[in-house]
Amino acid sequence: MTAALQLEDVTVSYPDGPDWRVILDSLDLSIAPGELVVLSGESGAGKSTLLTVAGLLRRPDSGEITVAGTSSNGLNDRRMTALRRSHISFVYQSANLLPSLTAVEQLQLVGHIRGERASTTRRRAMDLLDELGIAERASQLPAQLSGGERQRVGIARALMGDPSVLIADEPTASLDPERAASVADLLGTASHQHGIATLV
Repeated sequence: MTAALQLEDVTVSYPDGPDWRVILDSLDLSIAPGELVVLSGESGAGKSTLLTVAGLLRRPDSGEITVAGTSSNGLNDRRMTALRRSHISFVYQSANLLPSLTAVEQLQLVGHIRGERASTTRRRAMDLLDELGIAERASQLPAQLSGGERQRVGIARALMGDPSVLIADEPTASLDPERAASVADLLGTASHQHGIATLV
């Protein structure tokens, strides 16, 4: 099976005084559709740098990143943005929901940006909220949702883009252990059911 996300010989370094500090050193990583990979390590080990590079938010110093069969090498900024928008979704530590939009409207906005018909978008949004167990909260604003519910909406919003790759940066860090376990299970299930390569 072809990898949905592949990093080959990726190196990233940052200036550190008069020297350069290597953060990622000839890194190789391959994630298949439906596979979830959890990255752990000490603070400063390069986890966030790896997520940023894998999500095409930062170019590596060297190496190749391939997303859904398309290499990012040689792409200009506009084409890189188009590749990211078409194939990558993000889930963050805080759900980053728009405070004035209801749960279902958070998802509908994604469909609108993608140019989908409103009726199709609403149906898909409600289906995803139902899949994640929060359809009954569809009309609630973020302030009316619990932390776990907000994170579920964030995951549903990420899935709304039909991504090939899902990048989740500490999605359970702000949750209590029970809600964190629930969100982690949801990510694993969603990755498998939707055939998404997920890096947490």
